[in-house]
Amino acid sequence: MFSKKANSIFQEAIDTYHEVNTVDQPFENPYDRSSQLIEHLLYRKCWIDTVQWHYEDIIRDPNIDPVAALSLKRQIDASNQDRTDMVEYIDSYFLDQYADVHPKSDATINTESPAWAVDRLSILALKIYHMEEEANRADASAAHKAACQAKLDILLEQRVDLSKALDQLLSDIEHGNKYMKVYKQMKMYNDDELNPVLRSRK
Repeated sequence: MFSKKANSIFQEAIDTYHEVNTVDQPFENPYDRSSQLIEHLLYRKCWIDTVQWHYEDIIRDPNIDPVAALSLKRQIDASNQDRTDMVEYIDSYFLDQYADVHPKSDATINTESPAWAVDRLSILALKIYHMEEEANRADASAAHKAACQAKLDILLEQRVDLSKALDQLLSDIEHGNKYMKVYKQMKMYNDDELNPVLRSRK
């Protein structure tokens, strides 16, 4: 099942990040792009999400220096663009995988592409990792641990459901019951021509 592979790679990326646990650590992809393309993309996708998770923690420090906060906001913006780009790369992989499939006459389209479900699965892996940390935090109260464990149980159930749904979607596409139609994320705020503030400064 595709989801089993994805969840395993996401866990690997998250565990590797937390060995050093700093947003400015160097990135190294253990999967070769030419021979392990989808593994390469999944690992990169989750690494981007993991770094951004910690960017979001840092920027919420009420005592953060305003200049540092602005710089970090720029990094978050760039990370968001990288995240979107990776989703599109993953969808391109799926489009290529199923290029020879002829959808049935009554085939339907899904509300989201496979890669956006992958995106949700990657974020869910991060939620599970950090909620598990909180549920087992040595200096936390029993009430805090219990509340976090209850949330963790829900997140784990959600991962099972989302994994099944993703696998079913890919199966439906493979057998022509659903078809893929991918729309590029036409973000406007990063574009010098489409963002009026950026355009006025050119």
